[in-house]
Amino acid sequence: MLAALSALWLLLAAAFLAVLLLQLLQAPRGAPPSGLLQDLIRYGKTKSGSGRRPAWLWFLDVPKRWFSHFYILSVVWNGFLLLVFIQALFLVRPLPLWLQDLLSAFGEASQNQDVGDKHLSALLVLILLWLHSFRRLIECLCISVFSNGVIHIVQYCFGLGYYVAIGLTVLCQMPANVSNGKNLFVQICWYHTLGIMMYIWASVHQYRCHVILANLRKNKSGKIVNLSHNVPFGDWFERVSCPHYFAELLIYISMAITFGFHNLTWWLVVAYVLFNQALAAILCHEFYVNKFSCYPTHRKAFIPFLF
Repeated sequence: MLAALSALWLLLAAAFLAVLLLQLLQAPRGAPPSGLLQDLIRYGKTKSGSGRRPAWLWFLDVPKRWFSHFYILSVVWNGFLLLVFIQALFLVRPLPLWLQDLLSAFGEASQNQDVGDKHLSALLVLILLWLHSFRRLIECLCISVFSNGVIHIVQYCFGLGYYVAIGLTVLCQMPANVSNGKNLFVQICWYHTLGIMMYIWASVHQYRCHVILANLRKNKSGKIVNLSHNVPFGDWFERVSCPHYFAELLIYISMAITFGFHNLTWWLVVAYVLFNQALAAILCHEFYVNKFSCYPTHRKAFIPFLF
């Protein structure tokens, strides 16, 4: 039987897969997007280009620049989880009782088994997750140029909940009987190295893509000169419309590798990220194709050469 968090990620992955398939089936018809579902799944430029919306829906919008709130929460919350985990490993301090109860309620049936390098894998993934959130926060605050785009309040609340749940998911993958971490790094394996290398590679490309997007609204001196949308070129944009979404998927796959390939719960997280980012990518690709008559026809939406 699946644990609570595993069931949650499976449910989310299935829900986004269903919406993705529905969107793909509707796209060939060419009908203008409308309705509550479309309002929930679209944000930013894809929402502004989705046709006329009922006036009451505008009251449920928040600025897209509030994306930074997700990463502020993640840096604080997952930084706290990382801190207490490090203290438990290296200072032999028990996790807070409320956190132990939470992990016990959400954790896996095998959590009480101290198996191999689970402690090291969980520690490395939590570090990677925190670094990812910190980098994205810096990008939101210092690099990205947000227009007046909006997101639905439901999307906003969902995003906040996501970054709380993702850190708990990592901690649930470790054995409950936290052992002394003095000899922890002798457990390092080849897949830890592979996962970290893939994480760095994907993160570098995601950063480059965000810089390219930001530079579309700046002049050569770095001053913001417009808030319009233009066709991006360079790096992975030569192959796909949304390489930053593809890089996000690769980052989560790299964490699955760091877990040792065999962690079912994290692969469910990867499945959720796959369908979530694929949905966002096809909506962005649709926007580019409809807005720019000379948009490169060889570009895929999400995954180079495939989709």
